[in-house]
Formats: sequence, structure tokens, C-alpha cells
Amino acid sequence: MHSINDFLAGIEQYLGGSQWFTLLLLGTGLFFTLYLKFPQIRFFGHALKVVRGKYDKADEKGDTSHFQALTTALSGTVGTGNIAGVAFAIYLGGPAALFWMLMTAILGMTTKFVEVSLSHKYRETDEQGFISGGPMYYMKNKLKMPWLAAFFAAMTIVSSFGTGSLPQINSISSSLHSTFGIEKMLSGGVLAILLAIVILGGIKRIAKVTEKLVPTMAIIYFVGALAVIFYNYENIIPSFISIFTNVFSGTAAVGGFLGAGFSYALTKGVNRGLFSNEAGQGSAPIAHAAARTEEPVSEGMVAILEPFIDTIIICTLTGLVILSSGVWNEKLPNQFQTTDMSIMADVYDDTNKEDRNELYQFLGNQKKLPLFNGELKVKNGNIENQVSIINARSIAENVLIYNTDGDLYSGKVKIELGKFTSENGAYFKGNSLMHSAPLTAEAFTRSYLGEWGRWIVSIGLLLFAFSTAIAWAYYGGRSVTYLFGAKGVLPYRIIYCIGFFIASFADTTIIWTLSGITIVLMALPNLIGILMLHKDMKTTLNTYWDKFKKEHPEEV
Repeated sequence: MHSINDFLAGIEQYLGGSQWFTLLLLGTGLFFTLYLKFPQIRFFGHALKVVRGKYDKADEKGDTSHFQALTTALSGTVGTGNIAGVAFAIYLGGPAALFWMLMTAILGMTTKFVEVSLSHKYRETDEQGFISGGPMYYMKNKLKMPWLAAFFAAMTIVSSFGTGSLPQINSISSSLHSTFGIEKMLSGGVLAILLAIVILGGIKRIAKVTEKLVPTMAIIYFVGALAVIFYNYENIIPSFISIFTNVFSGTAAVGGFLGAGFSYALTKGVNRGLFSNEAGQGSAPIAHAAARTEEPVSEGMVAILEPFIDTIIICTLTGLVILSSGVWNEKLPNQFQTTDMSIMADVYDDTNKEDRNELYQFLGNQKKLPLFNGELKVKNGNIENQVSIINARSIAENVLIYNTDGDLYSGKVKIELGKFTSENGAYFKGNSLMHSAPLTAEAFTRSYLGEWGRWIVSIGLLLFAFSTAIAWAYYGGRSVTYLFGAKGVLPYRIIYCIGFFIASFADTTIIWTLSGITIVLMALPNLIGILMLHKDMKTTLNTYWDKFKKEHPEEV
């Protein structure tokens, strides 16, 4: 596991964790925001009217309504990114990372408007009579670059696992296990069967499920989040301040949190923001292509609402829950994952400024520190060697080692260059920082609901993440159809469900690292493509708006 994670982390460092991709993503959104004169502001009210069906025409071509297309696309974006992803961003980059998530969303409203409009404009009808659309179609039909279209489609298939399948079920199973004690493999098995039942029905069944699932889950989560925020009302203002005060300086060490610089908070916030709202990734255009309308820009208008709902509203709520509850920098009882853990050869104290600075540089790969190599001597769960254990980017406390039966372990534990191989079935428990869904679940207990708050997270995550897996199965299926024809869809769906099951009990850190890689590989060709078509987009928008003003002069 360690070697796999190190290999993937090395790749991710040059992709999702890199500054060049961050600048490309934000730069594309900023360019179109200025070039199209702030469409996310100018057309926001118009977008609300379009999604309500005010301008619908009965004879227009398509398989879903505007609202169904929006909820299908939202079901693909409102998922673990809103619950686990926000927690992961704050855990890595501190409160400032949430600011960069929000900036990604504001600029992403324009990016999504552009990618959806262009993809809808160049959509086709497939061999089974269903509407097919997405970035691969404008790449093929307008840019005349079939190789780029094929690469994008292939990366969409890969990303359907890295974004839509693996992290979703991993977060669901982890949350259900920590809240209800349900075995991860059992959760994965049951949900994999349900997933297969839904996705085998195609886009119309998917749309019918998501149009009911998305509003329901949003209401449940919204109420639960407010219960936490108002319970900790004295922390609301300080939480808002913390998001903005450290934007350009990074977050200083506080509590168990060892600090994060500006660059780190920026890249992690943008990366998690993209995972949350997928603006620029090119996924949502595949769902929007099925909408019943002959006006590509009208569907682009609907897409403006997605990052607003997904990130600006839901992710902000989650961020305020985590910050106002204070759990983000607290060391909490948990079972350590092997990939989150490093065993140091020296003893460190995070209340000591010099030790804290050394560990901060170690975690940022700026400095090497001696790692323990050899055997730990353990008696009644206690480690007798003079070592420090880093878990989840914090110095762990009250660490005990248990055997597979849940009893305190006695004996020797082999450590190789600071890494625990778990070859004898032993595992570590103690107090350290937490991340992803368990951190959000802990935050929800700091409310009027108490321990019942975990139910909100578990149920919300179940609905959020499951609907995301449904939507991404559709995205992947459309890409398989593009590359191999309709005959390839059934085998893909079977593999998708198998991967969904396996990820339910896989290592969380590896899953998230893989996710960061697949997002970039899919987003890169799409961002390049829409930049190449900037003039086409402006002409299409002007034509639409001139026509709309003639047909509805009272609306302008």
C-alpha cells in the first residue's frame, strides 16, 4: 500500500497538486469571465427562469427537461466533495483552502456555462436514438481533432472511477462503519447491487431517480448543517474571518494543525473545489447534452447554477460546520490508516516551536527527518521505544496497538523506514487529526443533535455519494459509446459496479490521491479545447441573446 500510495502521490504532485494546473483552471475561468462580461452575474436571474421551464417548447429534441438535466449534473457534483472533500481541503490547507474552493466556484460558474453551451451545440444522436454530447463532440465536430476527442473520452472513463465510483463508495462505507458499525464490505456489496439496478436503466431512469434524490438530500444536509452552525454561534464570525485573513499568508500552526503555506492552501483548495463542482472537468456537459432544447446557450445558462449550489452554498455550509465546531485542529480518537502514518526515530513535541517547524517542513517535503527502521517493542498495547508517530499530519497521542481480536497487543512490530506494513494484523489507535468524512461526522456531533448528527452525515453522504456514482456511470457509458459503440456499455457498467464494490474497503488516502490524478487528466484537454473555441462561444452567446431580446422584449 505504501509503495502504491508513494507512486501515485509522486504523479499527483505534478498534476492536481501543481501550481501550473491551478493557474490554468483559474485562468480559464477568469479569462471567460472577463471576455464574456461576467455572465455568472448578468445571466443568473435568467438561468433561474430557464431551469423552471419558462421558455420550454414541447417539440424540442432531447431526452430530459432542463430541471432533470440540472439535477443529474448536480447529482454528479454534489457528493463526497461537499462532505469529505471540504474536510480534506481544510485538513490539508487550513481555513484558507475553503476560500480558494469558493474562488474556483465563482470562476467555475462561467467555465461551466461555456463548456456546456459548446458541448450542447455540437451534440449528436447515437445509434440507439439517444442524444450524445460532451466535450469530445465539439473536439471532433468543430475543432476537427478526433485524437483529442478520443483522449478526452478515454480519460472520462478513467475519471468515472477516480471521481465517480471509488471515492464515493469509500466515503459511504467509512461513514456507515464509524456511525453504525456496518462492515465496509457489506455496505459496498448492497450498494453495488442497487447501483447496477439504476444505471442499467439508462439516462431516463437515472434522471427520474436524481430529480427526487438531489432535492431531498440537499434539504436533509442543509438542516443538519444549520443545527451545528447555530449551536456554535459564537464561532460564526471568527470562522468567516479565518477563511479570509490567511488567504495570502497561509494558515499558521494552531492546535494539532502544523500549518500550511499559501501555495499549499491554494493548490489543495482549487483541487478540492474542482472535485466538488467539476467546472472545467468536462463531465456535466455530458448530462446537459440530453436536455430538450435547440438553444445550446439556454442549457449553458442552467449550468451556471451548478457551482453556485454545489460549492458556494453546500461547501460553504460544510466549511462553517467544520470551522465553527473547532474539530479541524483537534486531535480526536481514531484508528490510523497505514498510509496516513509515519513513525519517526526521534521524539517531537508540537508545543515546541522548533519541533513544529521541523515537522512542517518534513510534511511539505522540504526537509528530511530520521525515520524509525526496525522493530517496535510493544507491551500491553504501549510502545516502549522512544519514537513519535505522525498520523494525519499531526503528532499522535495516547497511541495503543491492538491485535486482530481487538485486544491490546504485546510483541514486536516491524517498521520499514517509518512505514508500518500491518503484516501481522496489528493496528494502531490513538488521538490525532482526522480528515474526510469522519472529520465532518465529528463536526456534526457538536450541535443540538449530539451523536445523532453522525446520522445526518451518514445519510447525507449515502444519498450524495450514491447519486454521484449514478451520474458518473452515465458519463463513463457515454464515453464508452463514443469510443467503442453501444456494445461496450454493458461490460463497462459491470466493471464499474465491481470497482465500486472493491473501493468500499480500499485505503482512503490512495483513493483520494488517485482521484486528484484522474481529474486533471480529464480537465486538461477540455480546458484547452474551450479556450480554442472562445470566439465561437462569444458568437453563439450574442446570437442567442439577440434572438431572445426579439422574442421576449419584456424580459430584457
